[in-house]
Amino acid sequence: MKKYLVINGVNLNMLGVREPDVYGKNTLTDLEALVSEKAKKLGVEISFFQSNFEGEIVEKIHSALGKYDGIIINPGAFTHYSYAIRDALGSVKIPTVEVHISNIHKREEFRHTSVIVPECIGQICGLGFKGYELALEALVCAEE
Repeated sequence: MKKYLVINGVNLNMLGVREPDVYGKNTLTDLEALVSEKAKKLGVEISFFQSNFEGEIVEKIHSALGKYDGIIINPGAFTHYSYAIRDALGSVKIPTVEVHISNIHKREEFRHTSVIVPECIGQICGLGFKGYELALEALVCAEE
């Protein structure tokens, strides 16, 4: 059975509390339940990881090598400056989709640039939690 990893970065543990007008009122637990249900329908395994620490995310990416068939990552604010996360993804070469709940291109200018996306097969933003489901579908379909 194919296995996929969802990595949520900095501040995503605060979903439902932090800026509900931007990120919605649902929690990280709600997101994980939604994506778990999608994985079940697709017949794949899914694991979740969230950290507010860049190094922990890098370590998780490194440990994914040989264990996962794809990664869905929402790096949070690390999107805009973490060359460490970018390099970790580049080193493992696991197909990855970058996801953002809000449309980063319609927000503050500093959010428009992702240093992570060049190491990804694609980016989905602005579609809320649905973006995670679409990312999983894209990864599963890319392997068929």
